[in-house]
Order: sequence, then C-alpha cells, then structure tokens
Amino acid sequence: MSEHDNPLNVPNALPVGYRFNEFEIKEVIGGGGFGIVYRAWDHQLERDIAIKEFMPASLAVRSDDLNLVLRSERFSKTFHAGLNSFIQEARLLARFNHPNLLHVLRFWVQNDTAYMGTVFYSGTTLSALRERNPQQVDETWIRRLLPPLLGAIKTIHEAGYLHRDISLDNIQIQSSGEPVLLDFGSARKTIGNLSDESETMLRPGYAPIEQYSDNDESEQGAWTDIYALGAVLHTLITGAPPPVSVVRSIEDNYQPLAQRRVPGYSAALLSAVDCALALKPEDRPQSIDAFAELMALPEREPEPLLSAKITGPGTMLVPVEEAEEAAPVSPVKALLGHRFALPGLVAAGVLLGLCVGLLMSGGDDSAPPTASVQHSAPAAQAPVEPAAAPTETAQRQPDPEPEAVPPEPVAQVYLRLKQGERVQVNGKQQALVPAANGFAALQLAPGKYTFAISGQDGTREQTLSISEEGVWLLDPHS
Repeated sequence: MSEHDNPLNVPNALPVGYRFNEFEIKEVIGGGGFGIVYRAWDHQLERDIAIKEFMPASLAVRSDDLNLVLRSERFSKTFHAGLNSFIQEARLLARFNHPNLLHVLRFWVQNDTAYMGTVFYSGTTLSALRERNPQQVDETWIRRLLPPLLGAIKTIHEAGYLHRDISLDNIQIQSSGEPVLLDFGSARKTIGNLSDESETMLRPGYAPIEQYSDNDESEQGAWTDIYALGAVLHTLITGAPPPVSVVRSIEDNYQPLAQRRVPGYSAALLSAVDCALALKPEDRPQSIDAFAELMALPEREPEPLLSAKITGPGTMLVPVEEAEEAAPVSPVKALLGHRFALPGLVAAGVLLGLCVGLLMSGGDDSAPPTASVQHSAPAAQAPVEPAAAPTETAQRQPDPEPEAVPPEPVAQVYLRLKQGERVQVNGKQQALVPAANGFAALQLAPGKYTFAISGQDGTREQTLSISEEGVWLLDPHS
C-alpha cells in the first residue's frame, strides 16, 4: 500500500507524519474499539516497525492537542486499569524472544496513553488466509503450521503465563509462511472485567467453559489455551468454530470430528481436536507436549510452511476489536451478564446466573455488545408452500418438479424461569415449565417478539428480534 492509497478511516487516529522521536507514522493499518495500529518508519535504523496505541474508544477521545481525554471522569478507574494491563502485556511480550511470538521492541507513555513498538510483519491473519484460500488448508499444511505455533504457546506456558485469547485472528501467517502468535488482548479483558462485560469480551466458540467462571484463575491452565487451539483447528478443518462452550453446558451438541470422518483428514488429527475440545478441563490434554503427542507431532518440522498467497499490503495486523457502533449486529445473540462457578455446572449440568444482555423495559439506558452463538442442533422446519401449478398448453408437457422453498430458519430459545411464572409471547399465553436446569425451551420463526414474564415479582417485558437460525439464552431476572 503506497502513501497515496486510501488510508483506513479510523476515528481518533494520529495523523500521518506524526513523530515519536525517530519513529514517523506512515499509515494506519488497523483500528477498533480498544486500540489503533500504525506502520511507522524508524529513521535511525531505517526500517518499518508497527506501533500499537492504547485507545479505548468507549472511554476516551483525542483532543486537539492529540492527547487522550476521558469521555467522563467515571471512566477514570477503568481506563487506567486497561492502560496498566496494556503496559504489563508489552513488558511480558518484550521478555520473550521466540521467532513465532510477537516481538516487542519497546514501549513508552505519551499523549496521556501508552504505545507498543513491535516488529513489522508482512502477511495476513489466519482467518483471512482461510477465507481467501480455503483450498490451501489441508492436513499437510496444518501439520507444518502446528510445530512452530505449539512452540510459541509452550514458551508462554513455561514462563508461567497463559495466552487466553488464541484464535484465527490472533495468528498471523507471514509471507514466508511462518506463523506468529499475536498479542494477548489483556487491556480489552481488563476493561471487560471492570465494566461487567467480561463474558462479552470472550470469543464465542474459542473460549472454554472455565473462562466464564468466577474462579477462572484457579481453574485455568495449559488446557485453557489447548481448548482455544482445538477451536482454531476445528475452524480450519470444517470452516466453522465449535459450538459455544456455555451452550454446550446446557445441551452438548458438539459433533466429534472423528465420528464425522471429515474427508482428507486422519483419524489421529481429528481425535486430537476432539480431545482438545472436551467440555471438562480434566478431559483435555494437560500440556502442549501431551497435545502434540496425540497427533504424533515432532517439536519442529524441518520443512517450511507453504507460502501464503498474500494480496494487499504487508501489515503486522495486531487484532483490535471493532468499535461497538460499527460492529454488525449478530442475528444470534447470547450475552452472559453474570459469571458462574464451573464446579457446580459440571456436577449438576446447571447453568448458573446466565443472562442475556437485552435490556428489560425500565433497565439500563444502553445495551452491552453481543456475542454470537453457534448451535448445530436440528431445527424444526417451517411449512413449505407448494409451487404454483404449471400452465396448460396445446401440447401437454410433463409436470415440472415443484420448486422447493427453503425452510425458514428457526431459533431455539432457552428462557430462564422460576416455578409458577407465566409467559406470554406477543400477547399469547405459552405453556412453559422450566426443566431441572431452570430453563424452558421453545422454537420461534423469524420475527420480532415481546416476552411478558409474570410472577411474584410482578411483570417484566423483554423484546427479541430473530432473523437467522441459532440459539438465544434469556434471563429476565438479571
């Protein structure tokens, strides 16, 4: 990308030509709700570097003097906690010197925020590569990808840390074909924790069940990153991530890849992915070495990866979340507004404190961002209207086959209820009784619905818009 091409339109970005001593910003290469990434030129060493700026758009804006200014003083604690996490992450990454880990050159504080200078990698994210060249991804390619990637994750674990944010967007494939594991997203998660939106900051399908727990620090381990890595491999193999772990805790509809016998993939690889995606942490491989052993992988393949076919400019592409106002609204939503304890969930199969982020009338003024949920259970089909009868002609032709009308998508809605509560949907009484796990289930066709839940605490209303097949988890008591 030349300097004369159209730059990314990222709000609050520093202007091209801005200088941090020897570093001169040349272009914006990424931006979103929690940070902005620039390509800069190092005038001393005469090379490109990438600079990531801590810029939480929901908490701060840039003033005329280019400093960050809080949108409100009540955001001060959250902003500074996120800033501290950003700095601590930079310090942590700077300690590692692994060829497949994001390498931090330096970090500094300026403009009332912090910056991280890193090596500038030319390449594309694994998600973009999978989308553009799906035919390139096969078992041979995956087995060449894994050893260096596993080595990077093992380096983090041996230092006593976890990544906790492994996904296709956090793995970059360089133009040489080598993978690089990108940043941890620590500031994003810290802000989520302080704003009671920690669950919405998790990546649906990639986050294991223990990351939704109150006691996540004691329950998380190498197996947590292994689950996320299993989700990455599941996506590469099938084109879609596995079902969201909290949905699986209600109704585990995960279809093992070994049983599906995905064409072109060995039983050993498919079984290893299934094992990594076990719902209970103790059922997964407990270390990177154990996971590699399941697939009979060496520590490092001597052959290089097949070169990725890169289109467009080379960028570091450190992933940053899209700004909330620009994010597309997902048709399938599951917001988990309260954390719940894993031991009780595993022992009893009961999802505790699960709630949707859709607001009841009279609630908060703003709805939190949504997280999409994938659900592969068979959905009921809507009636299919017959095709129009063929017109008679002078010479009768054979009746054409009626054109099949695709079934309407159906939403599976789990509604948390207390005993004795009554439910009306769009004014019509529903005969719903909660099961042992506290949820009642119903199926709905596309449309807009108003739920009225009546009980001892009065009547509450909640609206829900459905456009595609999926799963909704609703808790009117939150």
